[in-house]
Amino acid sequence: MQIAQKNFYKKFLGRVGEKKAAEFLKKKGYKIITTNYKTHLGEIDIIAEDDGVTVFVEVKTRSGDGYGAPSEAVDRRKQEKYYKVASEYLVRSKKQDEPCRFDVIEIEKGEINHIFDAFSV
Repeated sequence: MQIAQKNFYKKFLGRVGEKKAAEFLKKKGYKIITTNYKTHLGEIDIIAEDDGVTVFVEVKTRSGDGYGAPSEAVDRRKQEKYYKVASEYLVRSKKQDEPCRFDVIEIEKGEINHIFDAFSV
């Protein structure tokens, strides 16, 4: 597969996974606040609310198991970057004193695994 096709496929797979994850969270009773929240620091896939808690969700989608578990891609560096973007969102939304958490949703071969409170920084 050529590089341009491979990159397109990865982005497409990621967007499909993010839509699936948002639908999954809605069915669990979460309120989706926004998706693909972008700042100069980075992007958060889904920001939701769960019983008064702001939830920042990283979605990792894999079509196969050749690269390990999808959640393994959320390493310490990625967590710290996510925290900075989340902090900026909380300040802009005047929610910096409200509870929040970081979840990871991994989608592999169509199966969804929701890792609740996956990391803290």
